[in-house]
Amino acid sequence: MRILKYAILGLLYNEKLTGYDITSKFKGPLGQFWTAKHSQIYPELRKLTDEGFIQYEVVVQGTKLEKKVYEITSLGEKELSEWLEKVERDSSVNKDEFMLKTYFISAMEKEEAYDLFNDQLVKRKENLSKLQKTLSLLEEDEISITFSSPQFGHYLVLTRAIEREKGYIVWLEKTIDLLK
Repeated sequence: MRILKYAILGLLYNEKLTGYDITSKFKGPLGQFWTAKHSQIYPELRKLTDEGFIQYEVVVQGTKLEKKVYEITSLGEKELSEWLEKVERDSSVNKDEFMLKTYFISAMEKEEAYDLFNDQLVKRKENLSKLQKTLSLLEEDEISITFSSPQFGHYLVLTRAIEREKGYIVWLEKTIDLLK
């Protein structure tokens, strides 16, 4: 299944975007739970255009720079809607390099493991801080966050990411205590 297809359709459902804008979205809030690289996005945009799910308009910026501004078509909206309504058996994608290293911890020296976990703890705390700042900004912008709010999905994903990081930090701290 081409999940990137649906991520792009969802982004274009909300607003018209250039390929650069779409790439930037994966570096922002969307990147908290789904990633895609420039090298994946542009071929997918071509496929979606060929399939009739999106269309684009070429606009000139400045005197020479042409860029494509993409928008979802009614066929694309139908495709997105069908995907959103479809119940998946298992939607978890689990690729965590740190956890893979943890699984093989017995191949490390204790000091290396301790350093690895401390480094991860610092990174997780930094990420938690960024997420909490983003949540504060979101809550400032939205008078009330309800289902009909345009940022409701972002709010839900953001609060889940915060809880994930908090749980990860607690587990890391307990593990570091075990390594002492």
